Amino acid sequence: MDNRCHCAPSSDRFSNPILYNILSQMDNSKPNQNCLNYNSIPHRCNCELRRTVCLKRPSEICKEASAVLVKTVHFMKNLPAFNQMPPNDQFILLKSCWAPLFILGLAQEQVNFEVTDTPADSMLKRILLNHQESPDMEREQPTMSGVSKLRSCLKKFWSLDLSPKEYAYLKGTTIFNPDVPYLKAAVFVEGLQQEAQHALSAMVQLLHPGDQERFARILLTASMLQSITPSLITELFFRPVIGQADLLELLVDMLFCR
Repeated sequence: MDNRCHCAPSSDRFSNPILYNILSQMDNSKPNQNCLNYNSIPHRCNCELRRTVCLKRPSEICKEASAVLVKTVHFMKNLPAFNQMPPNDQFILLKSCWAPLFILGLAQEQVNFEVTDTPADSMLKRILLNHQESPDMEREQPTMSGVSKLRSCLKKFWSLDLSPKEYAYLKGTTIFNPDVPYLKAAVFVEGLQQEAQHALSAMVQLLHPGDQERFARILLTASMLQSITPSLITELFFRPVIGQADLLELLVDMLFCR
């Protein structure tokens, strides 16, 4: 695996260090205060954020994540208002909200995890593939940047210390999103989201009467959920368990299995 930094500028001046050194020595007799030493100029390296990672304790964390996912689907399944919607609308909402709901579940269940660098393919695997791309290469792999976003979101929720009822109403506002395209019952969904938001606001005032900004902080933190991609969640927590299966298809089976 190539661990060298590739973030430095790619101009000719720096891509050819021998030529640059010769020219620098020739210019030593003519000092110029406006000349900057490249080595003294800090540049932000993004290699650390782009590197692919995986769970450090996959057997343990994947088990916890699977339990959270089952609770997430059961939560949706047990909502009477959700069951009243057309099946296609249920599918559309499931597809759009399962990942944010799962993250809320991770926060509520206090699931903490660590990651490590993704191991490089063995020489035998490369020979057997014969330079063909493996299914893993075709999918978006979890990066440290994506994991950092997820951890930051979880820490924000943990700092809020939401009650079970606050989590429940927040999940309701997440599920019933009228802005999701192609909904037939968008007006009905919008009404349900407003009801969930009002219930959450009332619960916040009841539990924290002296904190006038808590409701706004909760909604602001919830907005971070949309920055975390479903593919990151799938590849990080469930690919080691489901293999090549389609997670969304499994979720549909769980949701519509009566």
